[in-house]
Amino acid sequence: MIVTEGCFQGVWEIKLAPRGDDRGFFMRTYDREILERSGIQCSWVQENHARSFKKGTLRGLHFQLPPHAEAKLVRVIKGKIYDVFVDLRKTSATFGKWGAVELSEDDPKMLLIPRGFAHGYCVLSDMTEIIYKVDSYYTPTLERGIRWDDPGLGISWPVDNPILSQKDRSLPTLKEIVPELPEIF
Repeated sequence: MIVTEGCFQGVWEIKLAPRGDDRGFFMRTYDREILERSGIQCSWVQENHARSFKKGTLRGLHFQLPPHAEAKLVRVIKGKIYDVFVDLRKTSATFGKWGAVELSEDDPKMLLIPRGFAHGYCVLSDMTEIIYKVDSYYTPTLERGIRWDDPGLGISWPVDNPILSQKDRSLPTLKEIVPELPEIF
């Protein structure tokens, strides 16, 4: 595993190293000691598996408020996604800015998104599956989100007319949700 800090403080790309032969491959997808040597300390409490059937499906941008804010460790096991994260940490130099990383089964890497970020992704291939660990339990009363097409964020998504859930269609903009954000995640 090769751990590299991304363009935002606390966001990490983790390159996996599959070892293969004519039978297939073996790959370590989690090693606490390697992550801790890079300064990453998370106690994962839940792992989720999501499948999207159609290219153009967009999920997000989701997050949870403290005390159940979540860090996420995201990995694609089938297909490809455009993974987006938005910094919601009011004291951060990158507050309100977004970043993106393409994740796919063909390029084995993971993305660690810390607490204090909204997260979403757009599916770039039919029948895509992701697995992600979180360090806090899902708490519906603290779940929040931001519109995928918030003009204040100006995210450059790879689709203009995505497939969305009704919930994601009705999310507020960042400007509308700022008063609800804590000073510290």
